Amino acid sequence: MELPPQLRRRVAIDRVSPEVDGGRFPAKRLLGEPIEVVADIVCDGHEELECRLHVRHGQAGPWRSLPLQCEGNDRWVGRFTADSIGHWDYTVSARVDPFAGWLRDLRRRHEAGQNLTVELACGAAMIEEAAARADPAEAGELSGFADRLRQASSPDEACSPRLAELMTRWANRRDETWLPPRPLWIDRPLAGCSSWYEIFPRSWGEPGIHGSLADVAERLEYVRDLGFNVLYLTPIHPIGTAFRKGRNNSLTAAPGDVGSPWAIGSAEGGHTAIHPALGTLDDFERLRGRAESLGIELALDLAIQCSPDHPWVREHPEWFRWRPDGTIRYAENPPKKYQDIVALDFEGEAWESLWKAIEGVVRCWVERGVKIFRVDNPHTKPFAFWEWLIGEIHRDHPDVLFLSEAFTRPKTMYRLAKLGFTQSYTYFTWRVEKGELADYLVEVTSPPVRDFFRPNFWPNTPDILHETLQTGGRAMFITRMVLAAMSVGSWGIYGPAFELMAATPREPGSEEYLDSEKYEIKDWNLLDPASLAPLVARINAIRREEPAAALPPPVIQRIDEPQLLAWSRFDKASGSRLVVVVSLDPNEPRSGLLELDRRLLGLDDSQPLQACELLAADGAGECGRPVTWPAGPVEVALAEDRPAVIYRLTPVTPAAAREAS
Repeated sequence: MELPPQLRRRVAIDRVSPEVDGGRFPAKRLLGEPIEVVADIVCDGHEELECRLHVRHGQAGPWRSLPLQCEGNDRWVGRFTADSIGHWDYTVSARVDPFAGWLRDLRRRHEAGQNLTVELACGAAMIEEAAARADPAEAGELSGFADRLRQASSPDEACSPRLAELMTRWANRRDETWLPPRPLWIDRPLAGCSSWYEIFPRSWGEPGIHGSLADVAERLEYVRDLGFNVLYLTPIHPIGTAFRKGRNNSLTAAPGDVGSPWAIGSAEGGHTAIHPALGTLDDFERLRGRAESLGIELALDLAIQCSPDHPWVREHPEWFRWRPDGTIRYAENPPKKYQDIVALDFEGEAWESLWKAIEGVVRCWVERGVKIFRVDNPHTKPFAFWEWLIGEIHRDHPDVLFLSEAFTRPKTMYRLAKLGFTQSYTYFTWRVEKGELADYLVEVTSPPVRDFFRPNFWPNTPDILHETLQTGGRAMFITRMVLAAMSVGSWGIYGPAFELMAATPREPGSEEYLDSEKYEIKDWNLLDPASLAPLVARINAIRREEPAAALPPPVIQRIDEPQLLAWSRFDKASGSRLVVVVSLDPNEPRSGLLELDRRLLGLDDSQPLQACELLAADGAGECGRPVTWPAGPVEVALAEDRPAVIYRLTPVTPAAAREAS
């Protein structure tokens, strides 16, 4: 039996990163972000290896080849920066390099004083073999090297960089080992670092009057001044009247009740229409344009569900689930019932036309300039649907971002991220103890999770008013805000409920708001002097001004008080260093000794630091003058009026330290 040729390949490539599930899904990176590809590459014996990284944009673009460097223990590393968004591939090749091995041994023999005549002849023979594969011009150049090598008595001629270049170019690559290509998805920078502000547009008009998109456009400076770069609008489509919910989720709507925006569809239209009270498509375009002029992108809610009044129910009954008695099945999440919503049937005979109709909805809004979608409950739709839909949209519009609202089992949440969702809501809201918070911060920002999952931390949403906010007061709102905004790349709040500290539950033990905005128009006093707006604005300013607040993952730092949590973030490229400490029991005085692992901050253990506190209690800029932290533990004290601190750390030079002393 003839043996397969691949048995001649002596090099093995293992433990490649980044990769997700062996290359089944793309690893995610950002435009302009340095990308590091790492692999274990081994060979039997003591051979020298040539290992290369190959990258391309698109699935049919030309490959670009870059060298890999061995950084110890057979770990090979290559780096590149993607200059276009969308799909990329990378692969790794490796081969035994006989010429490099011969040259290494030639130098050793020369240093030992051995006769080199035979070895130089062996080298000349290798060069002639390469010349036989080369084009005529470089073949002659290689033959010249071979002739001179036969006459040489030292390795000097063999050490020519030009010779090494030619020998690499015309090497025999018959038995080279290649890694099957691994996919990457490159997003625009906003995918990795964003600040979201969620509103119900109908509450942004005059008191007691249904607001419009035009009203929101007139008040956009408020969002701009808070520092948010994504304005997320809850559904702006017509709302059904059948089984409309009343205030506080009442099953019976009173006259004038506006209903839930997530009960989409009425005689006025469905998912591509705008609620008449909110305005027209022209109003939407003016809002989008004005937001763009202020550095804000609009995000729309993609809620794939319908009111019983949705035109699809009449036009496409085959897309819905029907009971044996001929009634349509409404949505449920026991014990919750959503009588004003009917679910689409993704498993029905008409699944293909349904999928394409939903694709049409997304494309409709993309064509209207929308590049961000917050997707409602994606875990209740088939995985295959999301992989298909996001892939279809990204094929033509790779700049579109999708935020997954999937408060579901962890592995389901991670699977959705692998399928293509750009960012995801998380369990952050329910992580409150020091140990579980520290573990969770590390989990969602460390490999392998960080290769496919981008967390977006929200202290509150219209659906979630956590017990900590119900009972913790202003100090807890600040703690949760600093935790969310200063630990990961993206965060968001449901406002103005957050900055105005809305904290009354519908009933004890509930996470639903009393008098929830989901079912009524609210009159928010944006000028309330007690508002957290100045602090929110300051937090977002720190995120913009400090490179360490963007992409570097948090590193948990040791502090000996059980109710204080500390972490650092370090951006190597800029040298930006931040240390954040929050109190998890912010209404009681707490102090602890902070022991920094300075090596993780790129610092010498004995080096003093200048610490500048960035977060004032009123949000009005920096606090006081910088202080010097000596080597060793530093005491941090927090209290109700100062529940969190953010320090910018700067190394103190020896000369500055002597001057200060």
